[in-house]
Amino acid sequence: MAEERTQRRLAAVLAADVVGYSRLMEQDETGTLTALKARRKEVLEPLVAHHRGRIFKLTGDGVLVEFASAVNAVECAAELQHAMAAANSGLPEDRRIVLRIGINLGDIIVEGGDRYGDSVNIAGRLEGMAEPGGILVSGTIYDQARNRVKVGFEDLGVLSLKNIAEPVRGYRVTGMPQVWVATPKLEKPSVAILPFDNMSGDPEQQYFSDGITEDIITELSRFRSVVVIARNSSFTYRGTAVDLRRVGRELGAAFVVEGSFRKLGNRLRVAVQLIEADTGSHVWAERYDREMGELFEVQDDVARMIVSTLAGRLEESELKSATLKRTESLPAYDCLLRGIQHLRGYAEDDNRRAIALFERAISMDPGFGLAHAYLALALLVEHDYDDAPEPIRNRALDIAQRAVRLDPGDGRCHQFLAQAYLYKGAYEQALSHSERSVALNPNDANILAQRGLVLGYVGHAEEGIGLIREAMRLNPFHPEWYWGALAILLYAGRHYEEALEADRRIASWKKPWHLARLAACYAQLGRLEEARAQAAEVLRLAPDFRLSAVRLRYKHPADVEHVLEGMRKAGLPE
Repeated sequence: MAEERTQRRLAAVLAADVVGYSRLMEQDETGTLTALKARRKEVLEPLVAHHRGRIFKLTGDGVLVEFASAVNAVECAAELQHAMAAANSGLPEDRRIVLRIGINLGDIIVEGGDRYGDSVNIAGRLEGMAEPGGILVSGTIYDQARNRVKVGFEDLGVLSLKNIAEPVRGYRVTGMPQVWVATPKLEKPSVAILPFDNMSGDPEQQYFSDGITEDIITELSRFRSVVVIARNSSFTYRGTAVDLRRVGRELGAAFVVEGSFRKLGNRLRVAVQLIEADTGSHVWAERYDREMGELFEVQDDVARMIVSTLAGRLEESELKSATLKRTESLPAYDCLLRGIQHLRGYAEDDNRRAIALFERAISMDPGFGLAHAYLALALLVEHDYDDAPEPIRNRALDIAQRAVRLDPGDGRCHQFLAQAYLYKGAYEQALSHSERSVALNPNDANILAQRGLVLGYVGHAEEGIGLIREAMRLNPFHPEWYWGALAILLYAGRHYEEALEADRRIASWKKPWHLARLAACYAQLGRLEEARAQAAEVLRLAPDFRLSAVRLRYKHPADVEHVLEGMRKAGLPE
């Protein structure tokens, strides 16, 4: 039989998501789920039907809707936000259900009841950048709807969206009801470092500007007297017009740091200002004109000034322990930053380029501990962690051990060594180094989430779940691997419904192992029809998938059998 031809069509895709879903679920799981179901039935579904849309995917806190008309999509979104605001009136601020919405017009792939393709992904990325209660649309939607709908549009310029090769022009729909979203109250002063503006006139220097920003975040995270919002969250505001009050509300930050970077020949100019988010008042500002060789001193000065301004005088011992042991070679540091940029990319050869750059940094400065640490991580990533052959895992472990010997005071070196030990089955060493990484950098959300995952693999799922949720609070716009780690631990803790919801949040993962986990969750919940459908998709993508070949890193055999039991119930072959 001839292979069925892929169906494509032009459609407007609306992506909507609940703001602060994890917080709402943590406060009142049953009440939140009941309220969400009521809003879908009473608000969402009637509006979608009225505007001739079709819901093609529902998750615990999100929805994807297809429209044949861009005008219908925008009108539906605007009415939905007004209806949600009306439904929230009278409710306490911390119990309101608030949506973000993104809309894009483009070519979609039709596969059964689902829809795929970059057009769907762009709608999802725009939704993630929209403000609470707001709507963000692409240029293709704007072109079709601007003179045909009773709403206004604000041009936000060209936006760079994660996993999307080409930049997308974005427009904010104006006239939406103003909403306020509760954020967790933090006991310590909290600060968000926004990505520094690259003023060099050379887009190729963006990686360097990002690297400076990230190093300041890392420096600040070492101080226990302040809470620092993680990079993944603060960097979501790059390329957009920033409303500092919005940043403060969405990230739970009392203070915001803005800065700019200009590199001209061997000269460096860095301008920094610390601003109170609620009032917009400038607390402190400074400009540094230095030689490139003084870059690290500038970073240290900025970190110390922010901390001392926010939290008062620090103990001298804390200042000393917070100092990074950096390379003396700026070319090596440059290679590290370029490598990290590629390591976070998704192009086919990004990881190989990252490895080459980390190796080059090490050749320039063999004593550069952090370059060794990132090389160890990149080797594991290259082989998808579990699939790394024994020689690669041995090499990664050897390099990570060398990183810690070279720089025992950097939490990331211990974090990546813990991962290398975990994938070698050396659980006590993994626990020890993940604990050390947290002690060295207690505000680093990635380190907290990784520590939580290690705890889950050694049999402490509930403690690990708590750490990952804490990391999510520190990093509200965290990467998707947080959801993957949380799903693994929720399943281990027999919280199948929550594990299913966490797995569904991983929009970009379509690998057989992810779908096999979904199948196991459905099976443990007794939803066998859905479990078997997921199992069939696993076998379509990987016909040779067998339970006997599944690699699981749990310390205890009972935890391994628990995962295999769910997959077996779903019908996956031995």
